Amino acid sequence: MIQYFKNIDARTVAIEEPENGSWVNITPPLRQAEFEQLGETLDIPLDFLTDSLDIDEKSRYELEDNVKLIVIKTPTENNSINESDAYYITIPIVIILTHNQIVTVNSFDNAAIKKFLNTFHNRHPEKRNMMVLKIFEKVVMNFLDYLKEINQRRNLLEQKLYDSNRNEELLYLMRIQKSLVYFVTALRSNELLLMKLERTNFLGLNEDEKEFLHDLIVDTSQALEMANIYTNILSSTMDAFASIISNNLNLVMKRLTSITIVLTLPVLVASIYGMNVEIPYAHSPHSFYIPISIAIITAVVMSWYFMKKKWF
Repeated sequence: MIQYFKNIDARTVAIEEPENGSWVNITPPLRQAEFEQLGETLDIPLDFLTDSLDIDEKSRYELEDNVKLIVIKTPTENNSINESDAYYITIPIVIILTHNQIVTVNSFDNAAIKKFLNTFHNRHPEKRNMMVLKIFEKVVMNFLDYLKEINQRRNLLEQKLYDSNRNEELLYLMRIQKSLVYFVTALRSNELLLMKLERTNFLGLNEDEKEFLHDLIVDTSQALEMANIYTNILSSTMDAFASIISNNLNLVMKRLTSITIVLTLPVLVASIYGMNVEIPYAHSPHSFYIPISIAIITAVVMSWYFMKKKWF
């Protein structure tokens, strides 16, 4: 689906056809015929429009026939039904700067473009460089927001850590770890992209825009550092989690072993007195109470011993 927007009197207005200074936003569902038609209308290379279809597309920039292409990775929730997949993944946003328009292509719905659309009335499409930088800003904000969510998920799982003897929580932590792998890779790629844009001045920025880009590089570096810290914390948590699960299972086995020993002694006494041989006090009037008393006493003594050892 192709959407055309223009900022008129500080209002975001949807228009029918691309105009000078307009924003063209392409969202799912994506159709090859629309790509071909838009490429011919705006004189955009077709491969620029289709690059977003590859979810593994790396952050990069390219220039062809005075048309500029920028690909940047942004985080999004993973809608996979596979319970072993990551909670969050990263997807590419394609930004194309033509002679008179700015074009964004999204192969998936993503929060960065939605946030940008919500604040588009404050934008000026004719100031294309600032629009690109603002999209970068929304991407960085998305990374920071999702990193906070990941940390909250980790804290909730950590609270369940000490009483757990199952692998379910460990699998949840593995899904979080996969998300962080996506984030670290994408943030490192985005950081290199922004640094190259700053070094080569690919966009032809003025001084204010250069300063804004530098701030975005700093924010991206901070997000990358946060992702690395969370990855290290998560790795340590998973190691501790695995040890605690193993220790909890050992405690359960220790309790079961103690109960088995306590129950075995009365059975042993009963077995001895149940043998078809002469045994002491067999003809005593208290012969029934003797084995019962011995069984109870041994069970109580062993229970007291195990409780003293804190096996119960």
